[in-house]
Amino acid sequence: MSLKGILRNWFERYLSDEEAIVLLALLIGGFAVVIWLGGALAPFFTALVVAFLLQGVVSWLERRGLPRLLAVGLVFLLFIGVLLALALIILPLVWNQLVELVQEAPSMFASSQLWLGEMQTKYPTIVTPDQIQGWIATAGHQASQLGQRALTFSLASLGNLMAVIIYLVLVPILVFFLLKDRERLVDFLLSMLPGKRTLMTRIWEEMDDQIANYVRGKTIEIIIVGSVAFIVFWGFGLPYAALLGLMVGLSVLVPYIGAAVATLPVAAVAGFHFGVGDQFLYVLVAYAILQALDGNVLVPILFSEAVNLHPVSIIVAVLFFGGIWGFWGVFFAIPLATLIKALVQAWPRGESGQAGSPEEP
Repeated sequence: MSLKGILRNWFERYLSDEEAIVLLALLIGGFAVVIWLGGALAPFFTALVVAFLLQGVVSWLERRGLPRLLAVGLVFLLFIGVLLALALIILPLVWNQLVELVQEAPSMFASSQLWLGEMQTKYPTIVTPDQIQGWIATAGHQASQLGQRALTFSLASLGNLMAVIIYLVLVPILVFFLLKDRERLVDFLLSMLPGKRTLMTRIWEEMDDQIANYVRGKTIEIIIVGSVAFIVFWGFGLPYAALLGLMVGLSVLVPYIGAAVATLPVAAVAGFHFGVGDQFLYVLVAYAILQALDGNVLVPILFSEAVNLHPVSIIVAVLFFGGIWGFWGVFFAIPLATLIKALVQAWPRGESGQAGSPEEP
């Protein structure tokens, strides 16, 4: 069969349905807007995510008899309170600890050199002088890069400050109107779609609850894991407990990899502060227990209704979408992978226009 015939058969099988063509155009247009205008529209996308999270609370209050406007007002005031606490209490604390860590980095680097020297003396056949020199050179290079990044960040602090101010002003306003006028906005968007949207409705109904459960569950997981990590580190008297707790909380965004990456700074700070002794081991054991409880207790509870994706699919999605959209790409990697899976399963095939079986891999 010629290439033209192959393309014609493929088009007739997958794009013969008018709704499928419209959906494909919407997907391409949506991805294009996010890729090319993502930076300019970042406050709107941030507000959209926050409103998506808060909508569940608004709906819960409405089911208990509160008028929608009152429910929106209460939830919005709660959001403003959390935002002020984050801006006035948590972020300054984390920032101060980050500055202290950067200032103490040379001392930690010198201490690590002494420790490597002791290791070479105790285990000369395992740790060679060439290995030590290579590690020291790598650590020095990373330390110099960290200093350069800190200097660049400080020089650009005015621009960063303006961006923070823009977010603090625009995001709450957008969140309020997205919550208040949700039905009007949804009706407006639906009016722009074709009257026949069976495929779109089926995919949206399948994805709506799953994405909502994932986003809310992931936010709750970050808060719980970060808070418990901070309490554990603070209880052991570990310095930079708030900074390390925030780092451990955010590490749950990257499945399988985040926990391992977050272990390095925790072990480095504990080893520098306590030395390689019993207290150091206690901190690592407590951190390992926290990660085990997160993976085996908290995650199954929060994501019991999530779509089962293969670990390879999750890692590829994190790498791909994280490389395109950074933090938000990592955050939404699993929902986007789930969306792609739902599209593949529901997409019309052949002349009958029947979707693929949900049991297909």
